[in-house]
Amino acid sequence: MPKNISRRRLLLAAGGVAGLVVIAVPAGSALGLPGKGARPRPGNSAPGGAKWDPPRVQSQARHATGPYLAYVALAGGYNVSTVDVAAHRIVANNIETDAAQGVAATPDGTKLYVADTGQYDVLVVDPASGSERSVHVGPYPRDVAVSPDGTKVYATVTGGDTGKGGADTVAVIDTRTDTVLRSVRVGTAPRQVVFAANGARAYVTYDTGVAVLDARNDRVVRRIRDTAGPQGIAVDPAGRTLYVTNPRAGTVSVLDAASGRERARIPAGDEPWGVEVTPDGAKAYVSRMNDNLVAVVDTATRKVRRTVAVGKLPSTVAITPDGAEAWVGNVFSGSVSVISTASDAVIATIAGGTGTKPLDGAPLGIAFAKAPG
Repeated sequence: MPKNISRRRLLLAAGGVAGLVVIAVPAGSALGLPGKGARPRPGNSAPGGAKWDPPRVQSQARHATGPYLAYVALAGGYNVSTVDVAAHRIVANNIETDAAQGVAATPDGTKLYVADTGQYDVLVVDPASGSERSVHVGPYPRDVAVSPDGTKVYATVTGGDTGKGGADTVAVIDTRTDTVLRSVRVGTAPRQVVFAANGARAYVTYDTGVAVLDARNDRVVRRIRDTAGPQGIAVDPAGRTLYVTNPRAGTVSVLDAASGRERARIPAGDEPWGVEVTPDGAKAYVSRMNDNLVAVVDTATRKVRRTVAVGKLPSTVAITPDGAEAWVGNVFSGSVSVISTASDAVIATIAGGTGTKPLDGAPLGIAFAKAPG
């Protein structure tokens, strides 16, 4: 059996949601919105599986040696771990989740929002204490993004189904009250969401396209058709260009953000999944899932400049705020590869304790935030 088939069955189950979510969802769970009363909590939720080192601590407020902390959503480890970005050292793992895939932070770093993918909620976390509260959004949220001004959160609600009956909304959360203001219908099985730097637009990949939202009024203004099953999405710092990964086609589409027109299609290897653009707009980093590589794309020439070997089954990609590093979550390895954007070489690998089995970590979301204090 070709390797792309076997791996796709794991990662593309449930409309692009990783197979870990299927594990976390109990058999027979309804895929529609739940009725009144208590929301379901799977019996296999948070089983206390392997965690990243160190042992759980009560506070992570002042562990950072540099200006930033990273928050890594470990779908297989049932927690979000906190990493000192400067030291590449895990400093806490006290945020418990159910197969979380997405994580985002407010600009001041005082709140985290976590897509608790095995549930119907987004978790609101105080990163200083690790305290959590839940905001109900709908079945199996996949990704979260905080607006640049920090006033709202968009959460994609995938529903775990690409066919009829699957969810098709983005929940809009007010960060002042941590309540859902409204739900916006974008397309079946919404996946990744990203805001433009000026906050005027947001872009959401879904089963058959990309939805363009007026982020000030929370409404869809355009849908860009893409039958190749788009997954990852990034917008350049100027807000003019979108980069969209198409795992089935093995390409990255370069789209004009204003018109939705395709400007180029870059061959990107076997199952390109995550994508992120450096703050200067010069490079895009694309995880090539089945190749265990990251492609470095020159955005001026729209060609792959080089590839970087990372861990097994690389998925999410995130760039540090200073643009110095690209962090890549490796699902099968349960690790994060840290790539220097100056040399395009791996300079560190962040992983859990010894004896960690594949999928015990499964980093599927990475967010950076200011360190408290």
